[in-house]
Amino acid sequence: MGVLANAVLEKGGTVVGVIPQFLADKELAHPGLSEIHVVETMHERKALMIRLADAFVVLPGGIGTLEEFFEVWTWAQLGLLAKPIGLLNVENIFAPLLGFIKTLVEQRFMKPVHGNLPVVAQDPDELLTRLSESHWDTEDKWIDRTDA
Repeated sequence: MGVLANAVLEKGGTVVGVIPQFLADKELAHPGLSEIHVVETMHERKALMIRLADAFVVLPGGIGTLEEFFEVWTWAQLGLLAKPIGLLNVENIFAPLLGFIKTLVEQRFMKPVHGNLPVVAQDPDELLTRLSESHWDTEDKWIDRTDA
């Protein structure tokens, strides 16, 4: 996150951070951010990030990144969130995950419309273009009682 924040700041961009107090207490907050919000818990952090975001771009990362991705994706599936979600598939790192998602759809654990919610691209510019053009229809019920 720090490398990306530094790159954006060096180009004159704005970087907004959201950090829980326990991490700020350990001096893990980036000192050069344009704006920083200190919250009490990780749950508050995610809620504020979701509220502040226009879209979500998931970069390769660890378990926290995946947890945040799955939460916003779940919210989109449930119709609680109508903001685009994208995976920046650097060096095809998300290929195993995308294969698993395809299997879930094929086995009918997930509807195709929900499996296709995340926009996937390997090129950052392509991903941003596709996200800006995406349409998020959250009107459909996520549970079709006729499939039960």
